[in-house]
Amino acid sequence: MRVLLVEDYAPLRESVSQSLEEAGFAVDAASDGKEGLWYAQSGDYDAIVLDIVLPSLDGLSLLTRLRRGGKRTPVLLLTAKDTVSDRVTGLDLGADDYLVKPFALEELHARVRALLRRKYDAADPVVRVGNLEVNTVGRIVHRAGEPIELTAREYALLEFLAHRKGEIVSRTEIWEHVYDFRSTVDSNVVDVYVGYLRKKLERPGDPRLIHTRRGQGYVLEEGPPST
Repeated sequence: MRVLLVEDYAPLRESVSQSLEEAGFAVDAASDGKEGLWYAQSGDYDAIVLDIVLPSLDGLSLLTRLRRGGKRTPVLLLTAKDTVSDRVTGLDLGADDYLVKPFALEELHARVRALLRRKYDAADPVVRVGNLEVNTVGRIVHRAGEPIELTAREYALLEFLAHRKGEIVSRTEIWEHVYDFRSTVDSNVVDVYVGYLRKKLERPGDPRLIHTRRGQGYVLEEGPPST
């Protein structure tokens, strides 16, 4: 999943970015409100972690512009203030959650994951497709009870497909949600990683899980047995 972080304090921005990347997220980071607004309007993010006090454009103004422009991306506000009026103002402007500084990185991760589950209407952190189980908290994958080892990129792709199970997902959507702006991707990189996933997930006699829809993309759903 792809996350935008807008935070002006460099040490915090770097530590949060690193921790999110280590947790498997693709992360873009902005150091002021105007840059954050550009990222938010230019990319398709699964969640935005937004500091309230920012140079150039404050976080609440940024949030207001996004909501007025029709952007419904879940937003987690960060603030050093912990008053009821501050929380109410942010939530009334369209924020989805609120986190007071200083905070534990583990709690930040948990709140971001909760926003993603809400976005994809997945109350259960374990996504199931046939006998495939994707634990989005532990980032653990099992098929028929057997663990499957995936690289970080393979897992990110699988989790995105799992959240959209039963839906056709285009290659462009995968690029936008699995890779950040700094990434350089070849035209066939998505196909290559889908191939890697198929080799690890599918076995002869088991139902196929990842299906190609020519000219459209891929869909994760239980299908006929592999040969």
